[in-house]
Amino acid sequence: MDGAAGVTGAVSLLRPVRAGNAFEETVERLLQAIKLGVVGHGDKLPPERELAARLGISRVTLREAIRALQEAGYLDVRRGRYGGAFVVYRPPSPRKGDLRRAVNEMGESDLEDALTFRMAVECGAAQVLAGSRLGPRQRETLNARLSAVNDAAPADYRRMDIAFHLAIAELTGSPLLAGACADARLRVTDLLNAIPVLRPNIEHAAAQHAAIVEAILDGDPEAARRAVAEHLEGTAALLRGFLA
Repeated sequence: MDGAAGVTGAVSLLRPVRAGNAFEETVERLLQAIKLGVVGHGDKLPPERELAARLGISRVTLREAIRALQEAGYLDVRRGRYGGAFVVYRPPSPRKGDLRRAVNEMGESDLEDALTFRMAVECGAAQVLAGSRLGPRQRETLNARLSAVNDAAPADYRRMDIAFHLAIAELTGSPLLAGACADARLRVTDLLNAIPVLRPNIEHAAAQHAAIVEAILDGDPEAARRAVAEHLEGTAALLRGFLA
């Protein structure tokens, strides 16, 4: 599991796509990485050769996908020695009615399903990780992700929060579990982006994040599961509160 120490979310999202729908899946994977902040605003996508190899696609397919995202306003492609594909997407600032519109587009039943899915896979990831023998690099990574979300400015909080949660899944060493957790978070990302980042909520989440890390580092799977469940129940309650 030492190879997962440099967790950024790339393991979850920039993994090989299926050959039958290579273009469509490449667009989807890159868009997921952008929306989840794995590649943040102003950051450059990995070099073309490296990214094509990660996704298991041809460079022609990758260029087509990048061109599509450029036309959609997510990427800015620059030429020359210091060129590349740079992310220009920023999550929109919350506006009144955004959350209700997002839920209406999703459907109330799909919202509850998404929250249930997230609860199942993230609690499972924390249990698995807590039951693993973590080396110094894994412990360092987990503490670093915790510090990053605690130190994040409000404008960058959601991105650092995502990185923290994805780190737990990726450090299990299971690409399937990490991918499931990334998918679960993506399903609620537009909803979370539609509500303001509140200081009391950040402070409460910080205590819950610390409890999650403590349980994992102590090697207590049940405590890790309970800590994640409490945290996600709070997020679900916040969403329902803004919808009330």
